[in-house]
Amino acid sequence: MYRGIHTPLVTKELWDNVQAIRTQRYARKPRRAKRDFAFGRMIRCGHCGCALVGELKKAKYTYYHCTYYRAKCPEPFVREEVLEEKFTEILGRLRFDGEVLDWVKQALREGHVDEQRFREESITRLRNEYDKLQKRIDAMYVDKLDGKVGARFFEQKSAEWREEQSEILRAIQKHQEANQSYMEEGIALLELAGLAVELFEKQPAGEKRRLLDFVLSNCTWANGELTPEFRQPFDMIALEATACPKEKVAGTSFGDLCQARLPR
Repeated sequence: MYRGIHTPLVTKELWDNVQAIRTQRYARKPRRAKRDFAFGRMIRCGHCGCALVGELKKAKYTYYHCTYYRAKCPEPFVREEVLEEKFTEILGRLRFDGEVLDWVKQALREGHVDEQRFREESITRLRNEYDKLQKRIDAMYVDKLDGKVGARFFEQKSAEWREEQSEILRAIQKHQEANQSYMEEGIALLELAGLAVELFEKQPAGEKRRLLDFVLSNCTWANGELTPEFRQPFDMIALEATACPKEKVAGTSFGDLCQARLPR
């Protein structure tokens, strides 16, 4: 592989933005249901993998069933109220008791110290690389004035190094933004997890769906059981919410509680 020496027609940032827009434009869009069912097409049949779709009966009762695209499934229709109870139970897995919630927040704050140190070191390293490139550009400019380097070669190399500098500045900006939001977003997610059940029970169908899409990625329904798959970081929150109380019951001291899962 050889680095190109031609002058780029567009900047790297513009190219990345265009590719992101093209990806979204040609992404396959899910078909919209005729009626806005709360859980339509967010649950897969555990027997054949097809989607569960909603159907209105007697103009007031909502049932869900497999689309049967691949084969006839043994799973019978299920009432929307049953699925709602199952989702409420699943969201309840994210709930901490007060003592464990305080401990997890403290662990997150301690983890933020290491995270902040890492980002500060990364920013320092990136700034040194930026300054090194600037010194190269300045030195080559002097060589150009002295006739040691041709104008064309200077333009090519300086353009290449300035593009590297632009990438470094973008990386620094990402580190700075992440450093500011790391702990605040983490605590906000913990608080959202603790209130997920209450929010779910009080919201209309559309808002229920939005909450579930935010917390869960895939769910399957088979033999009357709903099996969820949590999105990150709710998968870890669910794990901690289940494991920590068990360790407390087993007699683990609060000081040693879940130490194996402390941020490193």
